[in-house]
Amino acid sequence: MERPLDAALQRLAETDVLLVALDFDGNISVHVDDPQAAGPLPEAAEAIEALSALNRTSVALVSGRAIDSLIAVSGAGDHILLAGSHGAEYRMEVGAPPLSLTADELADVERLGAILREVASRHPGTAVETKPAGHALHLRNADDDVALDAQHDVRRRVLASLPGVTARPGKDVEEFSVMAATKGDAIERIRAYVDASATFYSGDDVTDEDAFRALHDGDVGVKVGPGDTLAPFRVPAPTDMALVLTRLAELRAAFVRSR
Repeated sequence: MERPLDAALQRLAETDVLLVALDFDGNISVHVDDPQAAGPLPEAAEAIEALSALNRTSVALVSGRAIDSLIAVSGAGDHILLAGSHGAEYRMEVGAPPLSLTADELADVERLGAILREVASRHPGTAVETKPAGHALHLRNADDDVALDAQHDVRRRVLASLPGVTARPGKDVEEFSVMAATKGDAIERIRAYVDASATFYSGDDVTDEDAFRALHDGDVGVKVGPGDTLAPFRVPAPTDMALVLTRLAELRAAFVRSR
């Protein structure tokens, strides 16, 4: 681990109330062809459990996945806070009500689904994922030329038919939602919920830039993999992020014991 990142983790570990917020896919889980076959790296999962067991320390998963999908692939227990659908859904209390949409919003979700399914039917290898507030067209398993054509087609058709929806392009995915929430909104809401004095956030996708933008002075942001980013630190892959989380758990445990 590079010395500047390790020094930042040491400072972060000594904050009063720590929030560790994490993207899932491509961050603590490697990208896989079948999204439902994903799972956290064992080392990352162990570090998350160690962190969540410490006093005045909370762990949250902040994902573009719907909450139900995130729970299924992550195995997150009730002690892990969740933000799904890019901050449109939350699980911060047991028994919290599901996301509620207006009749007009539900109708727009249905129209979105019809458009994406029609595009997918004409582009082999693409697939539609349904979420409570929208739909996503996955391109990972399509040939490059097919994926590019599907990307242009779906953007044109959705924006022509439903200009008010929020478009969220990501890695090998085009997502559209009737809600304008972002991962930055999720960070702000969870930070206020746990009254965190400092926050750690890591992610690999363009949608994670909203979360990095929401970080404050004294927080630590880590980008996983290549690409432009606002995060001050970067690691190459999810396996490296697992090491970062293990190090943070060690430092935080030592600080908590010393208090």
